[in-house]
Amino acid sequence: MDKVKIGIAGIGNMGLSHAINIYDGKINGAVLCAVCDINPEKIKKAKELFKGEVKTFLSFDELLKDNCVDALIIATPHYDHPSMGIKTLNAGLHLLSEKPIGVYTKAVRKLNQAAQASDKVFTIMYNQRTNPVYQKVRQMINEGEIGEMIRVNWVITDWFRTQFYYDSGGWRATWKGEGGGVLLNQCPHQIDLIQWLCGVPKRVRSFLSYGKFHNIEVEDDVTAFFEYDNGATGVFITSTGEAPGTNRLEISGDKGKLVVEKNELIFYRNQISASEQSNNAKTGYDKPENWKCEIPITGRETGHIGIMQEFVDKILKDSEQISPGVEGINGLGLSNAIHMSSWLDDWVSLPIDEDKYYDMLQDKIKASSK
Repeated sequence: MDKVKIGIAGIGNMGLSHAINIYDGKINGAVLCAVCDINPEKIKKAKELFKGEVKTFLSFDELLKDNCVDALIIATPHYDHPSMGIKTLNAGLHLLSEKPIGVYTKAVRKLNQAAQASDKVFTIMYNQRTNPVYQKVRQMINEGEIGEMIRVNWVITDWFRTQFYYDSGGWRATWKGEGGGVLLNQCPHQIDLIQWLCGVPKRVRSFLSYGKFHNIEVEDDVTAFFEYDNGATGVFITSTGEAPGTNRLEISGDKGKLVVEKNELIFYRNQISASEQSNNAKTGYDKPENWKCEIPITGRETGHIGIMQEFVDKILKDSEQISPGVEGINGLGLSNAIHMSSWLDDWVSLPIDEDKYYDMLQDKIKASSK
């Protein structure tokens, strides 16, 4: 195989963007062969846009039966990702799923089992892992530059959305249609990154507001506290109702602190570790000497195109990929724990009780307005 024939399920904003990038030849070794969507207007638009050169389907199952592709990109609403992913893998096709990998981990675990039983490539669209700033942060943590982690704080409140945004799609911001709010729509990347960089916390305590800033039934304001196995703590704050908002990540360790803001990385490096200074100092207040280091960042963020390229390269060349699909459950599990803690008004340990979360979510869905 020298070309991967790709189909796309769901050609809304994201799916159509992926389709155009492949059709325009921006992914080496890939060719767009099919798209499907249950909306006839979107299919009509696709036929015009791709000049009849790409097969179109109004049914996902019909696309699978046609046997015209080697791989599928799933870009449908969240609830469909696990079930459509399993069908894709069982049909002998490679799978790239949009984020989030699903709404609840119980379904995603079945998807992971299908992937592990298959010899096909499985990738998730965690495109922010391609950002060289976060790659550098991960490298520095893994190489021990900050020492043992003490605290992580991420304030990401620059997701401002209007009521018009939520009213533009009937599935948006409902338990039945989307399965959550800012945690599942805007923040899956940051939820993934915080666990990719710092690991999964052992337990979570969260405080969520539902429809605080908008006429919606899901969360639009989140404050979550994390506790890690080594005693380190974390705070994760996000919202769609704050302007101008902030996007600032701080990770503190015994040897210093990393700060990411405005796509720049600063390392506040202790000349000696805080613990050594505390244990050996002969005065009560002297802090270790600290150097402000502006960390040079090389490379560029390849984003969605980069993830699709790695997906195709993995199929054709068995090369490495930064975003294996089986890792999607990690961030989703953390997101589920944040929801569950709010619902129970208590700490929640990870991994969560998947059956309990599923049952609680079903209650939310039954009461959903749409």
